[in-house]
Amino acid sequence: CALSVTLPVHYQLVHQEPGLTIYKCTGTPSDCIKLARNVILTRKPDLVIGGINHGDNSATNVHYSGTMGIVIEGCLNKIPSIGFSLCNHLLDADFEPTREYVRKIVRKVLEEGLPPLVCLNVNFPDTEEIKGIKVCEQTDGHWEQEWDACTCRPGYYWLSGMFVNSQPNNEKNDRWALSQGYAAITPTKIDITAYEFIDELRNMLCDQS
Repeated sequence: CALSVTLPVHYQLVHQEPGLTIYKCTGTPSDCIKLARNVILTRKPDLVIGGINHGDNSATNVHYSGTMGIVIEGCLNKIPSIGFSLCNHLLDADFEPTREYVRKIVRKVLEEGLPPLVCLNVNFPDTEEIKGIKVCEQTDGHWEQEWDACTCRPGYYWLSGMFVNSQPNNEKNDRWALSQGYAAITPTKIDITAYEFIDELRNMLCDQS
C-alpha cells in the first residue's frame, strides 16, 4: 500500500492499439493510480481494478496488499474500485474459473456504482469450479512463524508464516467462504477509525478539568 516519496517515478507507453493503451511505471501500485489520474489520463476512469493477484488478500492480509493499495487509491479518487485475488501463488495458476465472476462483478459495479469511500475486496478459491458468491465480513486473525532463515546466507530470511484464524467457525467471514469453495466479496471502507473507542480514549488522555 506504499507510495513513492523519495525517488522520482517514471512511466512509459508499452502498447497501443484501438481500444487498448498500456503504460508501465517504476513506482508502487498506488503510484500507478496517482500518475494515471493526475498526469496521463484526460478524464476520470469509470473503474479501477487491482489484480488478479497471485495469492489471496482475505482477512487481515488486506492491510499488506499492493493490490488493495491500488483499489484504495482509486476509491480515494472517487472512482468505483475492485480488487481481485486468487488463492494460488504459483506462476501457472489457473485464473479461468474466475472469468465469469469477474465479468459479473465488474458489470454490476459499472451499472450500479458503489457508495462513497467503499471499495470491494474479492477473493477467489483455488478450485476448478467456484460454487458461487458470498458477501462476507473480514476474518479476524494473525500470522505466526513468519520468517524462515536462509541457510546459505546468514542474516537473510524468507517470508513465510501460518495464518491463524480467530473465527474458524464464523460462516459470515471471508476465510470460511473461501474454504467452502465460494468467491468471497468483502465491502471495504477507507475510514478505519475505531469509533467505539473514541469516548473512552478521550476520557483516558484528554484533560477533563
